[in-house]
Order: sequence, then C-alpha cells, then structure tokens
Amino acid sequence: MNKLLKSTLLGSIALIALGIAPALANYKLTILHTNDFHSRFEPISKYDGPCSEENNQEGKCFGGSARLASAIEEARERAENSILLDGGDQFQGTLFYTYYKGKFAAEMMNRLGYDAMTVGNHEFDDGPKVLREFVQNVNFPVLMSNADISNEPELNGIIKKSVIIERGGTKIGLIGLTPQDTDELASPGKNISFSDPIEAVQREVDRISAQGVDKIIVVSHSGYDVDLEVAKNTTGVDVIVGGHSNTYLSNTSDRAEGPYPTMVGNTAIVSAYAYGKFLGELNVTFDENGVVVEAVGEPLIMDGKVVEKPSIKERVAEMSVPLEEIRQKVVAQAVTAIEGDRSVCRVEECQMGNLVADAMLDRVKDQGITIALANAGGLRASIDAGPITMGEILTVLPFQNTLSTFFVSGATVIEALENGVSQVEEVKGRFPQVAGLKYVWDQSVPPNEGRIIEVQVMQDGKWVPIDPDAEYGVVSNNFIRAGGDGYSMFEDAKNAYDFGPDLADVVAEYLAKSNGYTPYIDGRITKK
Repeated sequence: MNKLLKSTLLGSIALIALGIAPALANYKLTILHTNDFHSRFEPISKYDGPCSEENNQEGKCFGGSARLASAIEEARERAENSILLDGGDQFQGTLFYTYYKGKFAAEMMNRLGYDAMTVGNHEFDDGPKVLREFVQNVNFPVLMSNADISNEPELNGIIKKSVIIERGGTKIGLIGLTPQDTDELASPGKNISFSDPIEAVQREVDRISAQGVDKIIVVSHSGYDVDLEVAKNTTGVDVIVGGHSNTYLSNTSDRAEGPYPTMVGNTAIVSAYAYGKFLGELNVTFDENGVVVEAVGEPLIMDGKVVEKPSIKERVAEMSVPLEEIRQKVVAQAVTAIEGDRSVCRVEECQMGNLVADAMLDRVKDQGITIALANAGGLRASIDAGPITMGEILTVLPFQNTLSTFFVSGATVIEALENGVSQVEEVKGRFPQVAGLKYVWDQSVPPNEGRIIEVQVMQDGKWVPIDPDAEYGVVSNNFIRAGGDGYSMFEDAKNAYDFGPDLADVVAEYLAKSNGYTPYIDGRITKK
C-alpha cells in the first residue's frame, strides 16, 4: 500500500476512534442560466427589438448569442463546477424562428454548451412535430415533468420528466416544468395533457432522492409566482431556475421584482429577465448532506462591454443573410417610439395595443365588423422612433397569426373581456387590447366575478352601452378565435373565418398609409 495513502487512512481511523469524524468538504456549483430567449440571436436594443450593427459597434446594444458565448466561457473559467440551463421559450420572436423554426436554436444551444432545458409553451407554437425535430437536434436533455405525452407519437420517449447528470464527481438531479395552461397558450394538440406542477415536481424529487441524489434543481417555465408556490409546497428542491414571466431578479437594481436569489426556506429561486439581455450566475454551496448553505449571485448584463465571440457572431451573420431582404424593407415612419413592453401592455391600455387593434379593425370595417380584440401576449416588443422596418414589425408580431372575423353576442364580448382581465396580477398575455370598444374594470373584484363594470361600443359615431342580447362583429387573430389564452367563448362563434391575412402584414399596410405614425392612448381601457 502507498505509504501516504496508508498514513492518511490510519489518521482517519485514529480520528474516528477518538470520536472526531474528518470534515467532509462542501460542494460548490455555479448555475449559469437563461430563459425566454425568443430567438434573439442578434443583439437587441434597450426596447428588446432589433439593434443596428452601427449602434452595436458604439456599445448601445445588448445580448445576442455571441455575447452570451463569451460570458459563458468566462463564467465557466472562474467556477469550480458549473452547469448551463435554460428555462424555456427558445422558440418564436424573430425572423430567425419564422425562417428556420427550431433548427438554428438547436445549433446555437449546442455551440454554447447547454446541459439541459425545460419545454416552454412557445416550444409548442408549431405543434409537436417541430418540437420533436428540435429535441432530436440538441445534444442535451429536454425536460418536462408535468405533462403526459404517452399518447403523442411525435414526443413520446424523447422528452424526459427529469434527468441525473454528473459534475465534478457529484450527481445532480434536474426536473423540467412547463405551464399547466400550455394547451391554452400554444398548440400542443389534443394528445398531450398538462398537470399540477407541485405534484409533478414532488413525484420526481422523491424518485431522484431514492437513487441517492441529494442536489436537485427544477428548471421551470411556469412563472415566478408558480415557482414560489412550488418552493413553498415541496420538499427536497434546492434551486428553481425560472422562466415564462420574464422576471428580473437582482440585488442591485431598483427595477427588480425580487432579490437574486429569492429564498423560500432552503430553496433558491432565480430568473434572468429575457431575450439574452442577462446571463444568470448563481453560486451555490451544498454541505455534506446536500443542504444549501449559501446561494449568492447576480444576473450579468450582456451590454456593450461584453466582447462578442467572433465565430458565433460570424455564424449568426451567415444565417441572417436570407432574412435581410425581408427585414430591411422600410414600411413607415414612427414619429416617436411605440410602447409595446409587456409590463405595460399586459396590465393596461398601451400604444402598441392601440396600433394593432386599430389596424385589425381598419382592415375589416367594411365587413360588418365593429370590435377588435388583441391579446397583449401577441405583442412582443416596442418600436423605436424613426424608420419602421418589416423586421421590426415581425419582431412585435412574430407568430404568423391570421385575422379572424366572427359574430357573437354582447354578453359573449363581456365574457371575453372578463377572461382578459382575470390574470392581470400574474401579468398574463390574455389582457385585451381593443378598438371600437371601451371598457372599465375593477381589480378589487375577484377574477371572473364581475371585474368588467362598463362596456361601450361605437354606434353611429357615438359611444353607447353594449347590448348583451345584440350581435356584434369581432375581429381578432386565429389563436384567440380557436380558444387560445382562455378565450374559449369564441370557439363556437357564428360565421367565423380564420384565414385572413397575416397580422404583421395588416399592421405594416396600416402604418404605410400614415404620413408618419404618432402613437397614442385615448382612454379606451380604464381601471377603476
């Protein structure tokens, strides 16, 4: 036996004989994470929209895959052990997804070296087949614990509920979590059912723990509020890496929604806003029993000080070539910036909501349609002042939704508005932006119990109270008309036509008619 090894063993035995166990070293893990990237492979502006290369060179842009690649490499170098996770919604948001679907996302995630991700609701936007292609193209596990995919042949067997990986000789359990209402938010099809996140997480924790793994991370695309509930109502979860609500957690910014990490008992919750503007970096120390004894960190801003990795920048530029002709077409001018931020549009009247609703109504006003309703979740960015390009419009409206026209009663319109304001506290995308209609709502009333207290419609040039028994023509998008975002009351509408022009084209043509578009709000939505 090696003398040094023998001496060490004899020393340990002596310590045990004296009742003094040798101290076991703590385990340190750096968790790097992103969420809600939404195909922002190129740098973005402070409004989360496109940012020109000129501005990028001047240090005015944020994010982009090339910056993330550099920041991830640097973070790995300073970490003792590290993993890279994504909280879902890599899909949708720019022309890169419209043109390449999930193929380029898979390539970039492989290049950046992700260890796992959870399925976001937008991963289902084009159905299970496109998600399957993505999962088959990535070289890391894609996770989703709270969904039954056994009846969906495209996905059965290729998405796991959880996985155990090893880092630095230590096993780590990873569990995926997807919004329970994904069937309302996207297009997963009828073969997949989604279940309670708390029960699903606890089931996987118990299963992983039974295999002797005591370090467990939930990669969640369920939103900050749900993550808090999961942490509060489960045992054995050490860290939750969040997504879906685009929550910014920080210890240094007055714009943060909470501290980074937010601690619930011994569970650390983190989230890094969205669009690749930040790289989350959480440093966790576990004791010998797998208990978190320290969790510290801060999202790293991906601003102009972060040097872009040349090889990634070149690849993104190469893949953007087919998109340039579409993207660079100038369709109009904005007199001032058009506000489309989710923090505004999902809780109150906003400039982008008025623009989109006005454009929809203008397009079909000669078809007996008098009301427009747009879900705020379909508005994905603001637009800077100055030239408005088709690329910017497609960034705002990336889902390739078509105009839908249909006829419903006034009572159904009121029911729809009631649904629209039912989840304001959670900043959900169903919030209704409108045209040809005004409404007043009261947040002090419980959801779906009469928050809508007044609705008026335009009739013969005057605002008059809506008649619950009268029939009204409505324009929306095909997602809403099919019951998306909880608008199931529209599924059986009369004379429905869901195959109108693309919403992005409708808005572009509406803007093109203006001699410089001036954004505005006019009191069509009032909170009591």
